[in-house]
Amino acid sequence: MRHGGQILVDQLVRLGVRRVFSVPGESFLAALDGLHEAAIENIVCRQEGGAAMMAESYGKLTGQPGVLFVTRGPGATNASAGIHIAHQDSTPMVVFVGQIRRSDRHREAFQEVDYAQMFGGLAKWVAEVNQTERLPEYIARAFNMAVSGRPGPVVLALPEDMLSAISPATDTVGPLIELAPTWATVAEDTMHWLSGFDRPLVVVGGPHWSPQTADDLAHFATTQGLPIALGFRRQDYLDNRHPNYAGDLNVGMNPKLAQRVRDADALLVIGSRLGDIETQGYSLIDPANPHCAIAHIHADPSEQGRVYRPDLAVTADAVSFTRALSRLPKTGPDWSAWATSARADYDAWITPHETPGDVKLEQVITWLSETLPSDAILTNGAGNYAAWLHRYFVYKSYGTQLAPTSGSMGYGFPAAISAALEHPNKTVVCLAGDGCFQMTLNELSTAAQHGATPIVVVVNNGRYGTIRMHQEKTYPGRVSGTMLANPNFADLAKSYGGHGETVTRTADFPAAFARAQASETFAVIDLLVDEDALSTTLTLSELSG
Repeated sequence: MRHGGQILVDQLVRLGVRRVFSVPGESFLAALDGLHEAAIENIVCRQEGGAAMMAESYGKLTGQPGVLFVTRGPGATNASAGIHIAHQDSTPMVVFVGQIRRSDRHREAFQEVDYAQMFGGLAKWVAEVNQTERLPEYIARAFNMAVSGRPGPVVLALPEDMLSAISPATDTVGPLIELAPTWATVAEDTMHWLSGFDRPLVVVGGPHWSPQTADDLAHFATTQGLPIALGFRRQDYLDNRHPNYAGDLNVGMNPKLAQRVRDADALLVIGSRLGDIETQGYSLIDPANPHCAIAHIHADPSEQGRVYRPDLAVTADAVSFTRALSRLPKTGPDWSAWATSARADYDAWITPHETPGDVKLEQVITWLSETLPSDAILTNGAGNYAAWLHRYFVYKSYGTQLAPTSGSMGYGFPAAISAALEHPNKTVVCLAGDGCFQMTLNELSTAAQHGATPIVVVVNNGRYGTIRMHQEKTYPGRVSGTMLANPNFADLAKSYGGHGETVTRTADFPAAFARAQASETFAVIDLLVDEDALSTTLTLSELSG
């Protein structure tokens, strides 16, 4: 006989959960009691939004559901930012939300929320567990749904009286063992189809990836001589030094890569949803009348034909299908000239373009790219600064980029904490704007408490840079609502027990970074960048459409 909280935690142990993220609440005291002696690390966070982002980044890093515990009402509301990221980024995640007593439902009791309504459009499945003995059933289903098809977040609401009740519930078995087809024949048919085109472009993104799959993609690209473009914030899916790498389809896309998409006569889309970022607001490819043929490989059949009706549709996860493609011999015509010119465009694009001011962000990012170990993990949220990171950093291996395709601000720092906890022996660097960092910097306390040691590089221009960029473009000379009053970020880091420095010249950055590494604690380097650097990104944005 166990209370519901113990039953819940025992299921997590059986499912292989090693770490959960939480902000405590009285609505799930029994679950906290269950965690007391469990072999599961509970990362106690300062706000549910940051906790949700840590859990989401854990799902990205491991491919297993990130697990989050939050309390009812305000706690669940705060967590919605991270749940939205998991939804748009196709990241497996299981969220346990405390709920009021079952006997008080539908009275608008203290902090009562109908979570099916609240999270209905953000989660793959939302359910309330009203019978303690059925907890194992619900939890097993939640974990299966989080990783199946197109991965995503699942929410389970836990009434506090159900969770504290005693039950003789029987544990479930461990994770499902699935046998995946080889896809050999389908991959061969797909390449036969692609061989009928002169200018094909392979677009890779979405969920389901691994270091082995990155190697498989590299082998496939080399064998077939095809150019590979990666989806928005999936830049680590292929070593960017590979001769067939053509760049990434991001917000500040290389204009020549955008033109290459327009010039392609066929797209082989693997894993990606081919969304509005990759297509520049659906302008590069007209959904009503595509200029090219499309083959779409996706794990969720509902994604095929959702926006673009493909000429060839394959329901398969990207890992299995890419493995099958990598085993094929050379097929089709010689595409090497097409691929070589795509690579030349990328090489020209990452050649640093000088910006105004004493701190040259393009030089800082290039230095990081050339200096950091190949397995260093880079995280970021959203903001003007990210354009430099995405353009100038060369990703060498899978698992080194953590960034939200949903464009959520504040993500980079919680993600960096999660990454540093998962990989304590790797260098973890968070790039954040001054506005982005301030959305979750209270998690400095979480880093201090749990021994996470990321290095945060704050790009400080005293404004919400991306919004200001669009403001200057749309309403020139009419600044409104985009200026920021900032703390001394270096002193703030020190007040939490970390290392902090302020850098005002590019030449001073390498030494400051070395001192941050030597500190063996979390660190914040505050880069004071010239506000005129914003105009450079504005120009790039105009160039990229």
